[in-house]
Amino acid sequence: MGDAAGGRRWPAGLLRRSGVRASRVLRGHCGAAAPARLDIDDTVSCFCRKARRKDREGEAAGDPKLYLQEALLERKLPELDMRQLVDLPRGLDYNEWLASHTLALFDHVNLLYGCVSEFCTPASCPDMAGPGGRTYAWYDERGKKCRLAAPQYVDYVMTYTQKTVNDETIFPTKYANEFPAGFEGVVRRVVRLLYHVVAHLYAAHFRSLALLRLHAHLHLTFAHLTALDARYALLDHKETDVLRDLEVALRLTEPAGAGLGAAGAAGLGAAGPGAAGGSADSSPRRREPVVTQPLATA
Repeated sequence: MGDAAGGRRWPAGLLRRSGVRASRVLRGHCGAAAPARLDIDDTVSCFCRKARRKDREGEAAGDPKLYLQEALLERKLPELDMRQLVDLPRGLDYNEWLASHTLALFDHVNLLYGCVSEFCTPASCPDMAGPGGRTYAWYDERGKKCRLAAPQYVDYVMTYTQKTVNDETIFPTKYANEFPAGFEGVVRRVVRLLYHVVAHLYAAHFRSLALLRLHAHLHLTFAHLTALDARYALLDHKETDVLRDLEVALRLTEPAGAGLGAAGAAGLGAAGPGAAGGSADSSPRRREPVVTQPLATA
């Protein structure tokens, strides 16, 4: 992995050492007693036994999703209203607000992936896959589409993001330095790439995260991503469709046909922050953000 701007590297070594420690915990965790309130080990073991039995019996296993099991739907700070977390405080610069959330999401996704990076190898994850058979391809600086194994893809994501946030011309930290005109477009790309990593964690490594008792942290990071997107329309609805069922299960989004209606629920991914029509309460995306600098199109 190459050096990021300023001679710094994203903490891959630290995270991979954390992953080694996590794997030791994981290997010895199956025999440990899980808290009776959650029954995480029992839920994971039962889920895996059912999946193996369906394979042996030749039944169509469909798309098993461990992360939708009721015992594993907890998340940290469940009483927190995520909309309040992402709403722009009065008088604060919009780009500054986006930058702070982008940095927080990058740190959390980076740490979560680092805990299971040892299990994400070219052999176990030959494709960058998300739920429902979704696969992600990397596009280089010339727009060329490249198929990469998941660890290589995540490496590219983390290296690109670290280099971007360390670039003073894009993420300014010094007095009198201004955000570039296309800053929101940069944030859109970073958030989209981080969403891909989160989707891969759910699709390929949720069992490991659950046994390590890190699934609630993943849910909270996902809730943060979802709330930020719902408020400022940073992601295309085609990107978020793969985890729409989890949004509903975590009560982050109304199910299709409830409240907003099917078209309204789908519209959570289609309308931008400046979309016309609809009330402020019906869809957070249709609420105008307070902007102190002009928004650039992505």
